[in-house]
Amino acid sequence: MRAFLLQAGGELTLVDTLFEDDGAGVLEAIRKLGRSPRDLKRIVLTHAHRSHLGGLAALKRETGATVLAHEWEADIVAGERAAQSVGLKPTRPFRTYPFQVGIFLGRPKHEPCPIDESVADGATAGPLEVLHLPGHSPGHLGFHWAERGLVIAGDAIATWPRFEAGWPAFNLNLEQHRESVRRLAGLDAQIVGVGHGEPITKAATDRVRALVV
Repeated sequence: MRAFLLQAGGELTLVDTLFEDDGAGVLEAIRKLGRSPRDLKRIVLTHAHRSHLGGLAALKRETGATVLAHEWEADIVAGERAAQSVGLKPTRPFRTYPFQVGIFLGRPKHEPCPIDESVADGATAGPLEVLHLPGHSPGHLGFHWAERGLVIAGDAIATWPRFEAGWPAFNLNLEQHRESVRRLAGLDAQIVGVGHGEPITKAATDRVRALVV
């Protein structure tokens, strides 16, 4: 799993928070930049699966950061609704199956944390343009930092355990997901960060375009 800590104009922005026990690592990364946890101004979520929001409540307490997400995901983040489920039929790549079972069972629950602001396509979050990329989930977001050639694709693309357009068993609307990948393929990116696996740092745009079918 990946989270992304970005620094721009003296402010820090965090994209996703990983699992509950990953919060200490995020705080350590902030301190290694010579910054205080209170310098984290905003936390933006790609979507409301536990591997992306598990550490949110603890990091919110430690940093006081503003929490942003798509409105469709907001009540899941706040603990008022369960995340959309997936089936139990094993689907390649099989190494993702433990995640599939966890989502199907809906546990363990994350610590609820209400969002402070909902964001939609075309909004800004610090240096990032918000991209609505539905398919993996209805409120799935990506982010584009055009000045740095950075795209954060969330779970629209995966590089672990192999490079592909997300994990098939987890993409709830396949046609929407295909359109979201097509949109990502139209962006000029030097680096593409993904939720699961290493960032794409070489020929990033060409590799994403190769996923378009």
